Amino acid sequence: MENTRSAGNKLSFTNILWIFEQGVCYTALALMTLLPVAEVAARGVFHTGIPASSGLLIQLLLAVGILSGMLTTKKAEHLSISLIQYLSAENRFKRFCVILSGLLCTFITVIIAWTSLSFIKIGLSGRIIGFIPERVVALILPIGYAVIAFRFARLTPVRGPARLLPVLAFVLGTLAAFPSIAKFIWEFDIPDAVYDLIDISYDIAYYGRVPAAAVLIFAAFTGTPLFAVIGGLALILLQASGAAMEIVVSQIYAALTRSSIIAIPLFTVTGFLLSESKAGERLVKTFRNLFGWLPGGLIIVTVIICAFFTSFTGASGVTILALGGILYSILSEHAKYPDAFSIGLLTSVGSIGLLFPPSLPIILVGATSQTNIIHMFAGGILPGIILIMAVIILGIIASIRIKIPREPFHLKTSLRSLKDSAFEIILPLFLIAGYFSGLFSLVEIGAIAVVYVFIVEALIYREIKISGLPQVLLKALPIIGGVLSILALSQALSYYIVDTQAPENFARLMRTTIQSKYVFLLLLNLSLLVVGCLMDIFSAILIVLPLVLPLGQAYGIDPVHLGIIFITNLEVGFLTPPIGLNLFLATYRFKKPFVQICRYVIPFLLIQLVVVILVTYIPWLSTFLPKFF
Repeated sequence: MENTRSAGNKLSFTNILWIFEQGVCYTALALMTLLPVAEVAARGVFHTGIPASSGLLIQLLLAVGILSGMLTTKKAEHLSISLIQYLSAENRFKRFCVILSGLLCTFITVIIAWTSLSFIKIGLSGRIIGFIPERVVALILPIGYAVIAFRFARLTPVRGPARLLPVLAFVLGTLAAFPSIAKFIWEFDIPDAVYDLIDISYDIAYYGRVPAAAVLIFAAFTGTPLFAVIGGLALILLQASGAAMEIVVSQIYAALTRSSIIAIPLFTVTGFLLSESKAGERLVKTFRNLFGWLPGGLIIVTVIICAFFTSFTGASGVTILALGGILYSILSEHAKYPDAFSIGLLTSVGSIGLLFPPSLPIILVGATSQTNIIHMFAGGILPGIILIMAVIILGIIASIRIKIPREPFHLKTSLRSLKDSAFEIILPLFLIAGYFSGLFSLVEIGAIAVVYVFIVEALIYREIKISGLPQVLLKALPIIGGVLSILALSQALSYYIVDTQAPENFARLMRTTIQSKYVFLLLLNLSLLVVGCLMDIFSAILIVLPLVLPLGQAYGIDPVHLGIIFITNLEVGFLTPPIGLNLFLATYRFKKPFVQICRYVIPFLLIQLVVVILVTYIPWLSTFLPKFF
């Protein structure tokens, strides 16, 4: 009886901590949304802004970045490659890889947690950002990474005496962070004996860098979260080169206090609010009434709806999982399209909206390449339209050949359904007009979108209950946490790569080896298709794009054109057998054998590859509108 009460209290305390953590994260997200909206209102009414709002937004972004990473760790949903995910749970190799992943993640995040303390003490001044001292806000770094380390340790599936392995990972991580701990204790007056120990740790890092990097790369392909792999590589390479490990944390801090990425969590929340409401059903009904009388009308509906949702969520998986059921029933059960065609179409259009505003991948490409995001949005419009039209034309031809009956057009019914979905249809038009006109910044547009969709779906249509809002946010947080975690650590690795001038040296080597720009573009296409198979789009942008940018410069490729080539290839990579992400998601959603799904998507894959070639070799498609703007 006593033991039961004790266990219940322990469980209750854990739940309280979990609820508190979520509450703080949701509050930070809410404030991050309301501050820009209040800024817009104050500017319009009083012709002034809100004091210190930019500083507060940056602090809120840091809090959301770390807290969402903590929540994502608890849910075990960090972004990873995981080629072993389809092995059975009893498979010994899979079990070994899962344990290795947990121990590595624990080890690496323990080092980052300790290093964060010395960074705060030595690397930050006592300045005040907003209304709070910078060092106080930055304390979330060591606390957050310590919690993440503890959760990775708890999630490591070990039994019996092996339970000591996570404890060992904590101890080894602490020993590896010894140089940072010494700086935290003694700051600049480190004793000579301690200096000798620090030198030994740097020697160990130098001689162990190759095997350590090999283990991390192996772990990356077997399911270890990519942010931990990137962080581990940054730590070992920087320490081996004699640089301070605090550089890693300073780059994490710099990445999570960049105002340009505040829009990422805002648009992610907008996308999930839309996907969790009945907005998809209303839009399907509207476009079905408007286009159902055309040959292939339902294909037009499917493509437009999927493009709309993907442009807001930024993740193809959300579109397939959220809309796959309703669109499949319309295409196969109502319109009598063959299963092969319906599933192939839905699998292929799951990522078709990534070239349209307010696409998160485009924002990330702009931020990573330091290219004007308005130009990036403009550059994606024509390629995006061509991609959509190519799939629609293929669908129309198939519809005529299969002799799919058309639906009669009823003006009254169409106008009624148009009225029902008017709020959702207006949204992208308003956002594009507001941003491209210069009336609002990207952050303000993101905040307005969240407030607008919340009012429409929760207060007008009442399809999302206020009490159910935390559940919607909890579904969005793994995307937010996964992307921001990778963004933070990839900036640390990029620092090392740029410092060693590796991209420039590689660009020079390529330039002397491959003279033709067009041969380079072909190799780039092939490489990015492989990358699109292996990685989610956010990881690919943050890890691979910085390596590709100097190559683009060496061959005189416009940065906007290069960015659009990058995204278009990754879109198609999602469909490329044998390991394209959309293929696995479709297997799960439609409950069909994987090989069958691969066969279904081949016609759509071929047509999208043709578009990739057009986008790659006709730069005008990507550069005309940016030059116009």
